[in-house]
Amino acid sequence: MWLFRSFVFLLVLCLLHRSNSSFIRLNNNGFEDIIIVIDPSVPEDEKIIEQIQDMVTTASTYLFEATERRFFFKNVSILIPENWKENTRYKRPKHENYEHADVIVAPPTLPGRDEPYTKQFTECGEKGEHIHFTPDFLLGKNQNEYGPPGRLFVHEWAHLRWGVFDEYNEDQPFYRAKSKKIEATRCSTGISGINRVYKCQGGSCITRTCRTDSKTKLYEKDCQFFPDKVQTEKASIMFTQSIDSVVEFCNEKTHNREAPSLQNKKCNFRSTWEVISSSEDFNNTIPMVTPPPPPVFSLLKINQRIVCLVLDKSESMASYDRLNQMNQAAKHFLLQIVENGSWVGMVHFDSTATIVNKSIQIISSDERNTLLAWLPTQAWGGTSICSGIKSAFQVIGELSPHLDGSEVVLLTDGEDYTASSCIDEVKRSGAIVHFIALGTAADKAVIEMSKITGGRHFYASDKAQNNGLIDAFGALTSGNTELSQKSLQLESKGLTLNSNPWMNDTVIIDSTVGKDTLFLITWNSLPPSISLWDPNGTIMENFTVDETSKMAYLSIPGTAKVGTWAYSLQAKANPETLTITVTSRAANSSVPPITLNAKMNKDINSFPSPMIVYAEIRQGFVPVLGANVTAVIESQSGRTEVLELLDNGAGADSFKNDGVYSRYFTAYTENGSYSLKVWAHGGANTARLSLQPPLNRAAYIPGWVVNGEIEANPPRPEIDEDTQTTLEDFSRTVSGGAFVVSQVPRPEYLLDDLHPPSQITDLDATLQEDEIILTWTAPGDNFDVGKAQHYIIKISGSILDLRDSFDDALQVNTTDLSPKEANSKEIFAFKPGNISEENATHIFIAIKSIDKSNLTSK
Repeated sequence: MWLFRSFVFLLVLCLLHRSNSSFIRLNNNGFEDIIIVIDPSVPEDEKIIEQIQDMVTTASTYLFEATERRFFFKNVSILIPENWKENTRYKRPKHENYEHADVIVAPPTLPGRDEPYTKQFTECGEKGEHIHFTPDFLLGKNQNEYGPPGRLFVHEWAHLRWGVFDEYNEDQPFYRAKSKKIEATRCSTGISGINRVYKCQGGSCITRTCRTDSKTKLYEKDCQFFPDKVQTEKASIMFTQSIDSVVEFCNEKTHNREAPSLQNKKCNFRSTWEVISSSEDFNNTIPMVTPPPPPVFSLLKINQRIVCLVLDKSESMASYDRLNQMNQAAKHFLLQIVENGSWVGMVHFDSTATIVNKSIQIISSDERNTLLAWLPTQAWGGTSICSGIKSAFQVIGELSPHLDGSEVVLLTDGEDYTASSCIDEVKRSGAIVHFIALGTAADKAVIEMSKITGGRHFYASDKAQNNGLIDAFGALTSGNTELSQKSLQLESKGLTLNSNPWMNDTVIIDSTVGKDTLFLITWNSLPPSISLWDPNGTIMENFTVDETSKMAYLSIPGTAKVGTWAYSLQAKANPETLTITVTSRAANSSVPPITLNAKMNKDINSFPSPMIVYAEIRQGFVPVLGANVTAVIESQSGRTEVLELLDNGAGADSFKNDGVYSRYFTAYTENGSYSLKVWAHGGANTARLSLQPPLNRAAYIPGWVVNGEIEANPPRPEIDEDTQTTLEDFSRTVSGGAFVVSQVPRPEYLLDDLHPPSQITDLDATLQEDEIILTWTAPGDNFDVGKAQHYIIKISGSILDLRDSFDDALQVNTTDLSPKEANSKEIFAFKPGNISEENATHIFIAIKSIDKSNLTSK
């Protein structure tokens, strides 16, 4: 019996409300507040702006038709780099910045590969991160291979907005259908074309019929599907929207459930239209009677950064050393984080607010030191948050008549019941409010301000050894500056020392960073003894010691040496809390540094719903694989939970080896705010760059069949196999912001087991003689932690029967199969003796796991 392709039955996870930075909203069938960002590295060319406008305008009409007159693009903001020339058409942005981009126009992930794609690392039906177009593609390159930009934009929009997936599969371009014919992976099967091997060498090309591989029983590796240029089939946009007749998504009737497409795998064999029509967008609209108006475009140009610090000096800031911790973190921001060229002002507030420093432009260390002198030294009075914010608006207003795009960094340790009174004013202002909550009382009105203005929300406990405030200020780099200008955190750690007074460790400085490197040490009681050695063993001296703020820092001149730096701190008090923070910038503006970004999948959550931690490591747009990534989640009381994040395509991780490391988080201990911090370390023998093309990239059409003849497109550029991908040692840390959890019961009411094993998403099958060999990643007792109790494996000749009636399907004997620890590799072999010969080419296999409390995975 041949098993030409075994399909794995995957149930859909419950849709989650994601922590999505997008501002897109649907208003009367029209998508508003779409942000398209041109990367600062893109050379100035106004034709790019024109092509973006043409693409979106064409796409709006196509989207309207494809969604049965439901959706169109209403207004779009195009964000233009600061280094482009001024133009009277350009306005100043408000909340629009790179971090909120829905579409980015930037160089390709790999040189010469101008393929559009959508960054998408969540489950079916969940929104993606952003769409990536290259300037060359928008300017006309490769459009014959990928199709018209407007149509392609709708294809990528469906990825981004509705969480559908491609209906082609470059890894499995062919499959054996139930009819026992070899078919191209596509939707619908009505798309006509021919399967051929087409090769060119020198000036001559050959075309021949595809041969069948004796092992796979599918076509040989070089076989390609060439669609007919002219045809009448209307679906599907998620296969190839570049065919003129294709104006629809595959629906329940036209969907090809046999194809090994990612849409089938990720969406339970549902069609793309079924996913779209079950979305919130669809349920909140009805078809329009008249055609929509064309999109409205706003051209916004990035300007110099304007920041005002609004610092709480109320009486409660005298508790738990909060005032000093705030000053340490603010000094770190002023010394190292805020970029040269930025304008910075400062406001203090208690029951009232005081403007202590008007905006000054950071040109050198002189301006930074001037600002350091204005930090608060005493704490008294009440808390009037709105007074502080309004004073910040006054400071910014003296510099610019408009507050658009300016930033307010608000730090407070208390609640103010009058804070909600200025929410509307904040919303109208055009300013961005970042909120840093210190201690247990986080004002909900200010959290709302940060959300509606596109600001960031951080939380720091009173436990100084967790370094929460310095991490929060360290994350407040500009959302619009070039990556080479951003400060990157290489290390952030702390210890409370008792009998052992030593804190010794190392910090790695890799070759992608080293400029403006700063070592920062803080303490609670007495200055420690500080020793720092560079990679050559040379001791570094001349730390600046600030005994008033209980901190010392050393800026490394020029570019710091690459390698391992060692430090030794000896406490002079018992007990003592010491912290060390190391930051740096890119060593070379032409070589992108390795970066780490982290976030939770939700900003607000209710017990016992699980959350997911995401951390992404990249160099430029290239994913970094094989790193060791650890998340620390700190609760409001200072308790911490440590999670190892994985890029294994199992459990919470949607795609293996995409540079996104993930893990479920369910260990809620209390209500209130939690903070996320992530460490990443890459060893020289483990971490590497992924030279594979990005996931969810546009289909590359090899050519068209015209009047029975192939009109070939140029071959897709090949990757140089000799390119070095191994990375040197590196380390990064980053704050992933704050999130809020509610409805957590008291400890005595917590049940022992609330969560089932995670869904098995990487089941794979191969046929060896008369046995089917299954492999998958073991789930845990609680999602991806612990060990499941046992597995249930079912098989069927019908995909729908297996999906809809799992319990009634034929069960495989798994008596000898004992689950391993979560994230271990499982291997199991069985003989499918009861499947009839006529169904032998289509054996569908499904697996579930059961935990000790009899909770079943999806």
